[in-house]
Amino acid sequence: MTDTAADQPLAGKIALVTGASRGIGAATAKALAAKGAHVVLVARKVKDLEGVEDAIHDAGGTSTIAPLDLTDGESIGRLAQAIAERYEKLDILVIAAAQLPTLTPVTQIDAKQFNQALTLNVLATQALLAAFDPLLKRAEAGRVIGLTSSVGAEPRPFWGAYGATKAAFDNLLESHAKEVERISETRLAIIDPGATRTDMRARAYPGEDPDSVKPPEVVGERIAELLIADFPNLHRERVETQR
Repeated sequence: MTDTAADQPLAGKIALVTGASRGIGAATAKALAAKGAHVVLVARKVKDLEGVEDAIHDAGGTSTIAPLDLTDGESIGRLAQAIAERYEKLDILVIAAAQLPTLTPVTQIDAKQFNQALTLNVLATQALLAAFDPLLKRAEAGRVIGLTSSVGAEPRPFWGAYGATKAAFDNLLESHAKEVERISETRLAIIDPGATRTDMRARAYPGEDPDSVKPPEVVGERIAELLIADFPNLHRERVETQR
């Protein structure tokens, strides 16, 4: 193996990361770019995406920003078409974007917030899988990683709205994984990042010392490691501690 291949094991791979403007999504995008992948950065805020892109380029990596609202299903389709025309494939899809509604009893869930979370966390996930499935199948070994939460499988008081969306998110990913495993080389993994220093966690735990939980870079590096080592279909893990 050449030095370049050793240093950049994801060279030649096209990766798309949603929620790439901050937190775990941004950390994952940077980690994948550092390993040689060309990363398509997806989020709503152009300025934040440009900051992540600058960091990637300053470190010697390559990326393209794709500002869009994932709750607009048509925009996902347009992005898939653009990637098909430019790259003809998609090797890696990381679904990190998510919305956390206000923590509240089930009986007091705000309908508007719940609908917004369902749209981003569930409907957009289905739209992403549908739009990019053909491009993942064109890749030598398409890989999908979805970022979940423990509250999807283990309901917790006041987390009902978010937990319900993550339970549906997990179900969609697992169903799709089983549907494609015998007809393609596409494989899916679901990763629970565990307690991580993000804006979302700060909103959920406003009194917590941020330094008491791991930074998002730990999760981003673990995702890159998984993609380099590869994983079996329906792989699941929780990133518990700093590595």
